[in-house]
Amino acid sequence: MNEVSIIAAVVIGILAGWIAEQVMGREHGLITNLIVGVVGAFLGAFIASALNIGFAGFWGSLLVSTVGAILLLALVGMFRGRRAI
Repeated sequence: MNEVSIIAAVVIGILAGWIAEQVMGREHGLITNLIVGVVGAFLGAFIASALNIGFAGFWGSLLVSTVGAILLLALVGMFRGRRAI
């Protein structure tokens, strides 16, 4: 999240976590979405940097954060497994 404020980072984190939750078919709360989105932002930024992919601003940060959050949920799902309802 190169050029965004703290408030924008929180909004991006919540949105990225929520989008990842919808894509992965999970159900989390607001705080979990924020945590998944923020950790996903770091993961996504690390991967984008490693692949030399530039991103900037709100929309670029949201895209990278969402991809990172989806990868995070996929990794957690692989190691933890899905619970039967």
